[in-house]
Amino acid sequence: MIILIVVAVIVVLAAAAFVARRQRARQLDQKRVEAREHREQADTRGRKAEQARLAAEEQTDRAHKEQTAAEEHRQQAEEIDPDVEE
Repeated sequence: MIILIVVAVIVVLAAAAFVARRQRARQLDQKRVEAREHREQADTRGRKAEQARLAAEEQTDRAHKEQTAAEEHRQQAEEIDPDVEE
């Protein structure tokens, strides 16, 4: 009888250990999936941020060129205007 109880306890403990390992493995897999999703989101946001940065740089360059052109036109107007004293 004692042997039967010991065997039953061993079987229950082994089953509990097996279930615990499987549950832990599932949790690890879920965390891996979640981490991968976070990395993918980070990559996507990083690409969007880089595109926005490049667009901002291009817009800044255009603004500088327009400002330079405006200054050139202003200088030409000063040179042409007969009412401006030199």
